[in-house]
Amino acid sequence: MKTVKLESDLVGSGLQGENHQNAQLAEFRNSIAQSGRQEFEENRCSTALSNGQSASSVLEQGQSPVDDTGISSASTICPAPLCRQFWKAGNYDDGLGSKVTFQNGKNYLHVHPMFLHSNATSHKWAFGAIAELLDNAIDEIQNGASFVIVDKTLNPRDGSPALLIQDNGGGMDPEAMRRCMSFGFSDKKNKSAIGQYGNGFKTSTMRLGADVIVFSRHLHERALTQSIGLLSYTFLSRTGHDRIVVPMVDYEFNSAKGKLEFSQRRGKEHFMSNLSMLLQWSPYSTEAELLKQFDDIGSRGTKVIIYNLWLNDDGIVELDFDTDPEDIRIGGDIKKVDTIPAWRTVNEQHIANRLHYSLRAYLSILYLRTPETFQIILRGRLVENHNLANDLKFQEFILYRPQSGGCVEGQVITTIGFLKEAPHVCVHGFNVYHKNRLILPFWPVVSYADSRGRGVVGVLEANFIEPTHNKQDFERTSLFQKLEGRLKEMTWEYWDYHCGLIGYHVRKKYPAPGPKQDSSLIMANGKTKPVKFSQSSPAVGSARAWSATGLPTKRKPSNDVMELESVKRRGQSGANPIVSGMSSEAQPATTANQSRYQEAANLIQENKKLQAQCLEYEKRNEELNTKVTQLKKELEEVKRDYGQLMTEVTSLDLIKEENDVHM
Repeated sequence: MKTVKLESDLVGSGLQGENHQNAQLAEFRNSIAQSGRQEFEENRCSTALSNGQSASSVLEQGQSPVDDTGISSASTICPAPLCRQFWKAGNYDDGLGSKVTFQNGKNYLHVHPMFLHSNATSHKWAFGAIAELLDNAIDEIQNGASFVIVDKTLNPRDGSPALLIQDNGGGMDPEAMRRCMSFGFSDKKNKSAIGQYGNGFKTSTMRLGADVIVFSRHLHERALTQSIGLLSYTFLSRTGHDRIVVPMVDYEFNSAKGKLEFSQRRGKEHFMSNLSMLLQWSPYSTEAELLKQFDDIGSRGTKVIIYNLWLNDDGIVELDFDTDPEDIRIGGDIKKVDTIPAWRTVNEQHIANRLHYSLRAYLSILYLRTPETFQIILRGRLVENHNLANDLKFQEFILYRPQSGGCVEGQVITTIGFLKEAPHVCVHGFNVYHKNRLILPFWPVVSYADSRGRGVVGVLEANFIEPTHNKQDFERTSLFQKLEGRLKEMTWEYWDYHCGLIGYHVRKKYPAPGPKQDSSLIMANGKTKPVKFSQSSPAVGSARAWSATGLPTKRKPSNDVMELESVKRRGQSGANPIVSGMSSEAQPATTANQSRYQEAANLIQENKKLQAQCLEYEKRNEELNTKVTQLKKELEEVKRDYGQLMTEVTSLDLIKEENDVHM
């Protein structure tokens, strides 16, 4: 088999900038298009394989029952799965009985193709599956990723829509690609990494479509590799496989020859067999078309294309690419809100409703924070990050320290308040994040009656509990149950003391100061002074009191706390309203009191500005530290490359001197 010429400077082009890399890659791709197909056609007859000898399995390195007689696909139509509706596609009949494979005297358990479907049913929601794939791109930020693209593409075989997800992270070398296609393997050791089970890629891709093809380019220490892998439920079901077989081909750059060649790790026969299956069952019928998919990847990165997308119950593609050219929607999932006509529009357009059918809305709140250097691009337009805490008015910040076995398991600060649209919206609940990733959006911990709790929303990041495998819920541990109980108490208490701010009758008024039990610090009248709360109070900047058992107790704030609560409400509303149903004791009675309130309000506003600046500085510092780490890594690579080049120059000088002597 002939090799395809690749400029040797390509491998070291990471030292010369992205533009130079792209120019060299373009030159390589042109050579592929001109010569790749012709060279393989010349070898077609000589590389035909006998029946049953393909050795194509990645998950199972056994023999395949497929008859691979060449490396091109004669079919112009890529077969679709037998059933195009996901929830009905699990009826798999391989026509074969269960088998036990013996190798070297040991028996091995095969993973049956039916497991691909049953495993994917953990994702009830298509957007949850897409989010799983975006998590992989977010985890690649530490490897230099600066964007992830989510878009529509077309299957060139039949023109059907397909889903594209592409990032410019570190990419995967051949072994990493095999681990990605395997089950239960995860090499993410970073504690901040979102993925941890090694199962997300399989469950998410198979939930969205019957087939997925992955292209990945990896560049590390002057070693360039390109890998292509196919996970196809269609292929497995139509050929009657009784185990999961994943066709995959690898290319490596030969620095000695300055050429890109097929990988010699598993031999030429293995490569040709896998290539033949890729060309038959993927959307691309020639090797040149396969390699062309690397055109826009750059020096490194990964492209995932999910095709044969599942249909809904009406026989329409589940993902709607047509309604909004800048969005991906779930067709027919727009929910009508049962409320009075005057409030219907504001409820239906609220993000709590739109996130269920608009991917752009969901992705805008999917991550609590994203670095300024990273972008999520959906259908060609940037997804703007939406901080749900900014949608709240009359905010309070509550510190909660969960305990287990007498030990504190962690701490979480919950931002709670009314939605700015309250009381016109029928929305309530908590948005619970885990390691920066949204797990439960608008989780309704209470079912309100008589509007109690209406419009109360909270935001928190709970890293002390673990999400389920599909990252759409949490494991039902005792810590989770304690958190649920605490959030219920927060909701009821916040509503009972603040509902007057949005026009409802106040259920509870601030009681007179009670016995002093435990100290905390709070700003009042421009000074920091101790204020007494009950012993296990988790509140920060509020007059909350909780019993040690987790049950709510009556508030016992001092007069200063009552004044501060009043000032907070004024500062956030921008006015001095007399709220219906509030105690007249909470309103300023004298000019002196008004002056004190104004002074405290000014201090609170200044404190907010300083806090915002501090957060911005911390965020910027984190980004700079990440950049410094990346530059150090690049500098080390440059030093290694420089050392190698100097060694080569010295060797060439010696050779030149020897030649001069002999001449």
